[in-house]
Amino acid sequence: MSISLRHVLSQGPVLGALARVALESLHAPKTGPAPKTPGPWIEAELPPRSADLLRDYVRHVGGDPSWYRGRVPASLFPQWGFPLAARTLEGVPYPLARVMNAGCRIEQRAPLRADVPLRVRARLESIDDDGARAILVQRVETGTREEPAALVGEIRAYVPLAKRPTSGQPASTRKRAAVPVDAIELAYLRLGADAGLDFAKLTGDFNPIHWIAPYARMSGFKAPILHGFATFARAIEALNRARFSGDPLRLATFDARFTKPLVLPARVGVYVERGSLWVGDAPGGGAYLEGTFTTRE
Repeated sequence: MSISLRHVLSQGPVLGALARVALESLHAPKTGPAPKTPGPWIEAELPPRSADLLRDYVRHVGGDPSWYRGRVPASLFPQWGFPLAARTLEGVPYPLARVMNAGCRIEQRAPLRADVPLRVRARLESIDDDGARAILVQRVETGTREEPAALVGEIRAYVPLAKRPTSGQPASTRKRAAVPVDAIELAYLRLGADAGLDFAKLTGDFNPIHWIAPYARMSGFKAPILHGFATFARAIEALNRARFSGDPLRLATFDARFTKPLVLPARVGVYVERGSLWVGDAPGGGAYLEGTFTTRE
């Protein structure tokens, strides 16, 4: 299903945030003390997401809109959370143009109603800087007047810094993320060449590495790569279909690490083993996402 361009009209805040991050990367100091964490909360009340956007998003990532009647899918939180999360990085002394999405986590505490304004707040939760790279963790809480923190999300950003000699194993021999040979397949995903562009229309994340082939090749990839959040969302919908009988609230937490770029087009599987999950090529093959999840009865 091709995604309509009309959804781009609702992505102004995300597009504005991307532009501010790009400008910040040009003017922010590249050295200096890191800010104290956790940082201050940045808060906003946002209008409800449109019913058409929610329906098309759920279908695009492999879910069934009937599972979400009156509810907002948790995996969509970057769409409304990113503009506030971007503001938490203002003045951070790192080259933000080089930021990569390292992973994310969600915790569902209550249903997130689709018919009321969203109360959102974000802050820079922590910084782990070892001189070679910095890991920035941002916390985004979303709720309503009745449930102020119905959904808690974390975004982990990886920033490469100065090179340093490696100790122990050389990088070429380090163990790469892989799907265990005895993992069970939950779903088989067919991802078209336009999957990155369609996800961008639905979320506002128009980073050109996900939909412009020449730009992706300039960045070292043979073709555009899928958003990590898109892989994350598709993994959740595979769980909803195969394990939760279409009840998204059965998922209590999902913590994922993006381990390898997923070049489009692609055919990959979603695999589980107890409370662990992978998106990868095949049992025993490489993994693009690995994570853990917990459930509620």
